[in-house]
Amino acid sequence: MRKKKGIIFDMDGTVWDSSENVAASWTVKVHEAGYKDKTVTKEDIQSVMGKPMDVIADTLFTYTKKGPERDALRAACEAYENEYLSKHGGILYEGVIETWQKLKEMGYHIYIVSNCQAGYIEAFLGYYGISYGKKEDLVEDIECYGNNFLQKDENIRLLAERNKLTSACYVGDIQSDYDATMKAGLPFIHATYGFGTIDAEVPVINSFAELIDVIPEVIG
Repeated sequence: MRKKKGIIFDMDGTVWDSSENVAASWTVKVHEAGYKDKTVTKEDIQSVMGKPMDVIADTLFTYTKKGPERDALRAACEAYENEYLSKHGGILYEGVIETWQKLKEMGYHIYIVSNCQAGYIEAFLGYYGISYGKKEDLVEDIECYGNNFLQKDENIRLLAERNKLTSACYVGDIQSDYDATMKAGLPFIHATYGFGTIDAEVPVINSFAELIDVIPEVIG
């Protein structure tokens, strides 16, 4: 059987930081909904990065009534966020595209799994002109919570099985990324430059380009 080695990436805190522009877009919709005295800050967004969108809404929109009111505000924020990011992008960490290209040349397959809403990953890829969705593309497949409402460990397994990976690892930056990866039964690499720490001894990268040396040690 021919081996197929995949690297599955988290988004926020791993490949980019969109928190400032996400906060700006959400604040627009919060004000439009009538909460003129409320503001979503970059720090607010960073504090909830990596969590499912319903949990984020419950954390940040405590001044709304739980149920249809909060759900409507969340939906408005999600939709406008995708539109905003597709035009304004975020902070792409140094060396991401070049490192992906090198890993692809080394024979690895690149994927993304995130807890984000539907359309978020596509907004990121579109803004930076990154091809995706086919075997020959830089990013071959993506999956997220907003597509199927599955938890991250389930989506990691789903993507690995869908792409028939014989070995794979997940690259993330926060504890919940590690926990999901362990549930999915894969090795984990910690992006220490991201938003969190990991309560475990795992391989680390202090910059994105370090993956070129670390990946072969983790999955061969």
